[in-house]
Amino acid sequence: MVGRIRQKQLLELQASEELNAVEIVICPICLREIPPDQQEAHHLIPKSKGGRATEYLHKICHRQIHALFTDTQLAAKFNTAEAILQDPAMQKFIRWVETKPNAFYERVTKSERVRNR
Repeated sequence: MVGRIRQKQLLELQASEELNAVEIVICPICLREIPPDQQEAHHLIPKSKGGRATEYLHKICHRQIHALFTDTQLAAKFNTAEAILQDPAMQKFIRWVETKPNAFYERVTKSERVRNR
């Protein structure tokens, strides 16, 4: 029988071990490793359009997707990483971001087609 204090210590130890066992996540957009502080969950189909499935992306890649495409475009045409990669604007972004360190982040500005919806 384990006392309450020892049980609490064991749970804290287990939680800290889980935190130390960091899982390596690769961004499906830029194919680079995502540091834990740069991981963002992207709904493949926006929640506003009924989507539930998510994928982890780099923060900068995720922001770029939403800067380029509207929720309607994401739901209809760009609902997979493969479809997003076919867009010329995303290809240009990927060529640029591939030269940056994995933890790199810079603010992203919305494109004209998203701003004027």
